[in-house]
Amino acid sequence: MYIPHHYKNENIDEVKDFLIKNSFGILVNQVDGKPWATHIPLELDIDEDGNDILISHISKVNPQWKFFEENSEVLCIFNGPHSYVSSSWYKEEEVPTWNYIAVHVYGQIKILSEEKVLASMHKLVTKYEANSKNPISVASLSKKTMRQIKGVVGFQIKITKIQAAYKLSQGREHDHPNIISELKEQRNHGSKEIARHMKKL
Repeated sequence: MYIPHHYKNENIDEVKDFLIKNSFGILVNQVDGKPWATHIPLELDIDEDGNDILISHISKVNPQWKFFEENSEVLCIFNGPHSYVSSSWYKEEEVPTWNYIAVHVYGQIKILSEEKVLASMHKLVTKYEANSKNPISVASLSKKTMRQIKGVVGFQIKITKIQAAYKLSQGREHDHPNIISELKEQRNHGSKEIARHMKKL
């Protein structure tokens, strides 16, 4: 991903926190020589050697997994908040733009055993059921229901590179108070989140 230097976020702790909170991403690799993408939760974790990894699973019906070994390097894309920024919010004439947060993660992918897939499902469900009124647990599901695990392929991605773009009107700090104020007045959640991130700069 092309990122102008002043938009790069190299604070790895902040980027990891972003990945944890925005874990629904896009897994991209090559299938029959063409780009292929699947939208799935990709959970940040650590392997037994202390390496940062992403872990997930996809349906066996999805042909993407059949090319994991042939094209072991994959790209995972994570989108954060974004918002249109009107140049009418600036003190001087300029073109409008778009503020956004996005992270690209590159890594080496490998297929997991059924035992490890089950363990990852336990963690995934526990994480997202935490705020449910009546939380469920994978451990409480029947054997009949859990037979569905036979229909998925689990995998982990050993992270080799992270690129984080935080485009938040850098270079226009003199306009930030007004941009933030205008963003807060917008009706969409993304604008308000961009305003919050701009205030942290």
